Amino acid sequence: MGEFDIIREIFAPLTANTPGAYNLADDAAFLESQNLVVTKDLMVAGVHFLAKDPPDLVARKLIRANLSDLAAKGAKPVGYFLGCVWPQNVKRDAIEQFAKGLAEDHEHFRIALYGGDTTVHAAKGAPLTLSATFFGAPPKQGMTRRSGAALGDDLYVSGTIGDAGLGLMALRREFKFTTVDKASLAGRYHLPEPRLVLGTALAGLATAAIDVSDGLIADAGHLARASGLRAEIDAVAVPRSQGAAYWVAAQQNRWKALATLSGFGDDYEILFAAPPAMRRSVVMAAKASRTEVSRIGSLTRGDGVLLLDEKGAPILVPETGYDHFSKR
Repeated sequence: MGEFDIIREIFAPLTANTPGAYNLADDAAFLESQNLVVTKDLMVAGVHFLAKDPPDLVARKLIRANLSDLAAKGAKPVGYFLGCVWPQNVKRDAIEQFAKGLAEDHEHFRIALYGGDTTVHAAKGAPLTLSATFFGAPPKQGMTRRSGAALGDDLYVSGTIGDAGLGLMALRREFKFTTVDKASLAGRYHLPEPRLVLGTALAGLATAAIDVSDGLIADAGHLARASGLRAEIDAVAVPRSQGAAYWVAAQQNRWKALATLSGFGDDYEILFAAPPAMRRSVVMAAKASRTEVSRIGSLTRGDGVLLLDEKGAPILVPETGYDHFSKR
């Protein structure tokens, strides 16, 4: 039983009489009576961040992971509610550093804390556990859903893919990167950049969108499934940073390396669909938001996701993305 089976089979039925919850098949809900887009993410030490990571960076990653969901919906963030469960041995200084990180991103993204709760674990050695519920204003064109893509739509992704996973690899010293690449990749892992301006620019243009948190292949599968289609992705077209290109070149099997890269999570880029007739408009939206956007494939008949090599043949994908329950 995987994470998404649990959501679909156990929790989704609880939303039967709540249209704005979208049967838990999207990254956010729409509270129509309040005109708010709302999302919630959890983060746990040892799962979403390293236990030794500085508290201020952990705080900022929590904010940015949630803002990434709002970005994919085209929403403008307003604020959030925060829940913290601290380890038994937490010191005041660590909490103050955490709050300092929150304050930095409050100013950067013009958001505010509206309330929440904080407590301490009863069990010794229990990890720092964080929860944030963010809300924002939808674009005038309406929230960009995960569903809504049409047969033949192009698939695009912002930024570069696989950097956060490689950043974690660098921090764990599992691969030797150059000093510059290690700093860049570790930065992508610690401090993702939510594509809020791009998300707003895509409102009314993208037919469907999702943020890449579980991995490009996994999230392409979520988007395609929500629209009853199959995603076909050109592996060579998936954008890579300098550090990622260096890592791929060092691997024995190029196609396996590209598949692995496309399965890494925590990139927090926007994956979206748009009709071929809108290609020029997508380019203009990317330029207006000063965000790199790459066309990486299309939506076809069928189901699932195909990652294709340069000859159009499917590539075996050993790990499609992150599933919390499959990692136990």
